Amino acid sequence: MLELSGAGWALAVIAAIAVGLSKGGLAMVGIISVPLMSLVMSPVQAAGLLLPIYVVSDVGGLIAFRRNLDRRALMLALPGAMVGIGVGWATASIVPVRGVTLIVGVIGLGFALNALIRPALDAVPRPARGRAATIWGGLAGYTSFVSHAGAPLWQVYAQPLRLSPLIYAGTTTWFFAIGNWVKLIPYAALGQLSPANLATAAVLMPVSLAAVWVGLRLVRIIPPALFYRLITWGLLAVSLRLIWQGLAG
Repeated sequence: MLELSGAGWALAVIAAIAVGLSKGGLAMVGIISVPLMSLVMSPVQAAGLLLPIYVVSDVGGLIAFRRNLDRRALMLALPGAMVGIGVGWATASIVPVRGVTLIVGVIGLGFALNALIRPALDAVPRPARGRAATIWGGLAGYTSFVSHAGAPLWQVYAQPLRLSPLIYAGTTTWFFAIGNWVKLIPYAALGQLSPANLATAAVLMPVSLAAVWVGLRLVRIIPPALFYRLITWGLLAVSLRLIWQGLAG
């Protein structure tokens, strides 16, 4: 098991709660998990530690959302995601995480500002289209591989579809669950699933699973209009945090 200080364990518990809430339908919350753990370890090790927690939490999310998903939107985005994960694996040793973090933050910030400044344009549902699904699904898959930061780019694709909160949450959960299962192979090949990481992750898994239930309860009671306002403001806050993190290095 990893040797963490008291502050390190506190951050790990908060990160596990964030992962669980994201799998319960509050996808944007999960993006803070790697930055939090990066305060006490390298981002690469943090990503390796959190992946098993994501995978186990996915099970809870999939059980909860087993009937709540838009299959067409999901299936259109998955091929691009698989390509993005493959590119992430192939370039893992040469692409700086800092640059990817900055790019994700800038894209997410632009989308959030557009939605806040011109809300009427985002209020009309748009059908899922193959080209957009491939592009944003691929980018989400790539950034998810690098630092579990695919949610902002997924949101650029999924939010304009104006799905109901439960369908949105379920489709998001399925997309990232499938991606996380696939990521286990390259993460293991890159040595990021060490026995110490796995043992520490096992301790944190019950916390994350409990948070899945809390997230599910919140999604079921939040009105759709408020739900989309919250995730837009969440995207704005997370994007600013990613930009700061990318610039600060």
